[in-house]
Amino acid sequence: MKKEFKEALEDSPIIAAIKDDAGLTRCLDCDSQIIFILYGDIITIPSIVEKVKGSGKLAFVHMDLIQGLSSKEAAVDYISKFTKADGIISTKAPLISRAKDLGLCTIMRFFFIDSMAYDSIEKQLKNTKPDVIEVLPGPMPSVVRRIRKMNHQPLISSGLISEKEDVYALIDAGATAISTTNQDVWFL
Repeated sequence: MKKEFKEALEDSPIIAAIKDDAGLTRCLDCDSQIIFILYGDIITIPSIVEKVKGSGKLAFVHMDLIQGLSSKEAAVDYISKFTKADGIISTKAPLISRAKDLGLCTIMRFFFIDSMAYDSIEKQLKNTKPDVIEVLPGPMPSVVRRIRKMNHQPLISSGLISEKEDVYALIDAGATAISTTNQDVWFL
């Protein structure tokens, strides 16, 4: 994992996740050093990344949410070549692997819908080896503790985090950082 990304995770445990232009504008003024870009399309993503980078923040593009990009490795090539993104987020192992090959930081996102997710995470992590893992939904400290026992990579907890107490509980459980689109949490 790149040193700058690791330091930003440690220094700024609240990550602003943006889902529209209003969020983009507001995130530029928050203390978050890392911005997760959860919207855009093949035309707008370069300028969105440019605005984030222009404010001195690290930009991570959620590959699965950008309209017009396929789930193929060429989409990662596009992000690498036509934006200045620091890294990508994806649920797809081939995209994570390609991003690592291109020198981008990688965050692999996992959704917990039942207990079988633990086995899935363990398998995926052995094969893919992302820099960071992200688990959703967020307010599950017991899940964070269990994942920390089986994996020592940095862990981001995301989704449904809306209060200061959520942030503290997740950090106490072992999350390295939290990610949220809730703009009030960005300014805690």
